[in-house]
Amino acid sequence: MHFKNWISNDSQSLKLRSGFYAVEIPYSQLDSIVMVERIPPMERLNGFSALEKEKGIFREFKDSLTDRKVHVFVDNIGQQKVKLVYKDSAYLYFNLKDSVETIHLLDELTAKMNSLRTPN
Repeated sequence: MHFKNWISNDSQSLKLRSGFYAVEIPYSQLDSIVMVERIPPMERLNGFSALEKEKGIFREFKDSLTDRKVHVFVDNIGQQKVKLVYKDSAYLYFNLKDSVETIHLLDELTAKMNSLRTPN
């Protein structure tokens, strides 16, 4: 169940699930999407690291006084990760086992986010 990320996206939102870790982000709440080489140092609140995988809920060290949680759905720690910022300050990091699929999903999400910002 935790061996891979399950991603679905419809016309309204992106849904990520890995085992019992799950998040749904409406496209209207996306603020930015960028590709990063590594995730920042964080404290794991719950989740796991195994082989190339990093999954769970974390807290960044620089914000350890706040209760801001970061969701991590990384299938391959050695590859680039997508960093999503939503709801003005919530973070989520993810990638897929296949880097080409990760880039394709990044392009798709960027297009959806930009279409919501472009006036008709």
